Amino acid sequence: MSELGEVLTAFHEATSCEAAVWRRDRDGAPLKFVAGTGRADPPRDEWLPGSSAIHEELVENGRLLLVSIHAARPAWVVLGPCPAERTELDRYLKFLRPVVAQYLQNTLEVEHAANELAERYEEINLLYSISEILGRTVSLEDGAATILKEVSETVGAHRGSILVHDHASSSLHVIARIGGEGIAIAPIALDDPCSVSAHVFRSLHSIIVDAGEMPCDAELAFRKGAMLTVPILWTAQDGSEPLGVVNLSERRSGQVFTAGDQKLVTAIASQIGAAIQNARLVRKSLDQQRFQQEMQLAHDLQMKLLPDPAHVAPEAVVAARVVPAEDVGGDFYNLYRLSQGRIGVMIGDVSGHGYQAALIMALTMSASAIHAQGTDDPAEMLRRLHVSVKEELNTTEMFVSALYAVVDREKGELRYGNMGHPHAFIISRAGNVERLVAGGPPLGMLDEAPTSETRPWDVGGDVLLLFTDGIADARNRDGKRLDEEPVLNCVRDNRTETPARIAERVFALLDEYTGDVPRRDDLTLVVLKS
Repeated sequence: MSELGEVLTAFHEATSCEAAVWRRDRDGAPLKFVAGTGRADPPRDEWLPGSSAIHEELVENGRLLLVSIHAARPAWVVLGPCPAERTELDRYLKFLRPVVAQYLQNTLEVEHAANELAERYEEINLLYSISEILGRTVSLEDGAATILKEVSETVGAHRGSILVHDHASSSLHVIARIGGEGIAIAPIALDDPCSVSAHVFRSLHSIIVDAGEMPCDAELAFRKGAMLTVPILWTAQDGSEPLGVVNLSERRSGQVFTAGDQKLVTAIASQIGAAIQNARLVRKSLDQQRFQQEMQLAHDLQMKLLPDPAHVAPEAVVAARVVPAEDVGGDFYNLYRLSQGRIGVMIGDVSGHGYQAALIMALTMSASAIHAQGTDDPAEMLRRLHVSVKEELNTTEMFVSALYAVVDREKGELRYGNMGHPHAFIISRAGNVERLVAGGPPLGMLDEAPTSETRPWDVGGDVLLLFTDGIADARNRDGKRLDEEPVLNCVRDNRTETPARIAERVFALLDEYTGDVPRRDDLTLVVLKS
């Protein structure tokens, strides 16, 4: 029994009066029984009162009352036969009439909701289908054609398109279309004054344009007559970002697009927007991963270019470290085994750091390895090196500070050429510090010819110390430079240790001084004993 039936049963028990509700769904339709305590024949039409009226009819078993109910569809309460007096019935009717009216209104709303749900079943099913399409599609381009086909069939459009914003060209590009296949499509500029697509993209509001309204040659391929255009949006905390548009045109039924069509396509466009944004985030993440992998590979390759210090043993014992500020850098060192037991050692610092500096570093190392074997004179080697890399240095507007030294154990001497490299020293057995002064500017700055210098070499006593700006310029939390002096003191205090141990002491000093402050430049250190 319905809730209304329970109310009418309670009314019957209180008044001994049968009660039933009848309604008419449309003009001319027969009366329809809704609920009641006794289902008799429908009342005569001539007895049915108008709005808010009561008709009383005397019958064999008492009086019959027909009460009009104010509702969206005509309805009446039929009471009787009733033994009760009219005045008593009127008191009950003050309660009964609004209850019946509310029940009928609720019933009508439920029916409307059910009908609308049935009518929109295809649209709801479409939204789920598109969710599944986007969920299993790797790229938006793969699913765009299927989505557009599904939407066009549901709305009943012969033509349609999905356009996506291209940031590089500031235009809308078609990634899927239906209809007009014989007509070429060019990108549509965002500031196109006649394009409906561009207008909707700029305004962020959907629009239905009638046939002949806002004609545009750029949209001939996917528009014929009226067109519904909806923006594809990505909604974030700081507002909505337009990503593209969806267009539908040439409706099969010939009917105009409705607000319901607009609402449906807007819901679909929001799904497409989420898919576009997700695809971009995935692509960005993959690009970042690929870039990191490539940079890691570049770092590994650059480190492999640097020689193993054991390469010059036993004539020399060398410790060397290169720590780029980024994945790759411009600092380098090189070691060469020369004739008659001599050892060549080079350190270089390409201006700047990063990928471009790493390319210059690789070129300089490769050229220096060739020229070191072609001459005994360090200055001549640097001159030839400058000729080899001059064009690249001029093109990139970079330069290289470089020192090249040759240790000759048999003669007990060290010859060197220094092109603008400031941090090159000899620490003697007694702890005296001598700077190997620069005889010319860095490679790439001027065409000035370098000169070679010669000094005695104490075999087993002297320590050759070379490092780059990154070590002297290292900063602490207060932004203060480490400078050369602490490094020189560290090496002097540990000059009797092995080169490897000396290098450990220097980097321990660096770590203690800088803490967690990010490195600002590449770090390179070479310590040699022979």
